[in-house]
Amino acid sequence: MTRGEDTRVSVLLVDDHAVVREGYRRLLERRGDIAVVGEAADAAAAYALFCSLRPQIVVMDITLPGVSGIGVTRRMLAHQPQARVLIFSMHEDTIFATRALQAGAAGYVTKASAPGVLVEAVHVVASGRKYLSPDIAQRLALRDFEVAQVRGLSDREFEVLRLLARGRTVREIAESMGLNAKTIANHQSAIKQKLGADTAIQLLRKASQLGLDPQGEAASALEADPLHGFR
Repeated sequence: MTRGEDTRVSVLLVDDHAVVREGYRRLLERRGDIAVVGEAADAAAAYALFCSLRPQIVVMDITLPGVSGIGVTRRMLAHQPQARVLIFSMHEDTIFATRALQAGAAGYVTKASAPGVLVEAVHVVASGRKYLSPDIAQRLALRDFEVAQVRGLSDREFEVLRLLARGRTVREIAESMGLNAKTIANHQSAIKQKLGADTAIQLLRKASQLGLDPQGEAASALEADPLHGFR
């Protein structure tokens, strides 16, 4: 290994799409000062590679099979508090950035950002600083008061809320998370209490206001069919 290679920033890429990872790898390695040392498609593989490869930066997607990117970020930081995780996600709403930062992520970049933004973010985070893509930084400044409502939710409660906002039923959520329907219903009740929602419709309206269902489609479906989500 040459001296030049020794100085490159080592990166672990975590995304569940191989084609997407290949594109990111080419983007990051184009200038020669970043080396992608590993790739993972899910949380378990990401954590195993993180422990074995000890990369300087983990570029992490949020939406992964099973445990989310935010969940595995917490686990990585519990194992190595000095870890630097940069979230790179399709989710452009501030609620996801807030959750990621609360989990200990060192930065958040949306996939809508210009290609150079990700490269810049990797270098900034590697230097020990925080990084937010411009679009997220602006939205965070405007919406701090809204996302404050969800800070009391656990990671699992937030994931249940996100899936409810996408129109998933309690039974569907239970199956996807490997839990029983009663447990999901209990989570739903706890979420309503924490967000000050008396009914399922109010809860989904809250989710819409927070950007989890920007079009309010899930709430509209529930209004049209009051039993939706409880079958």
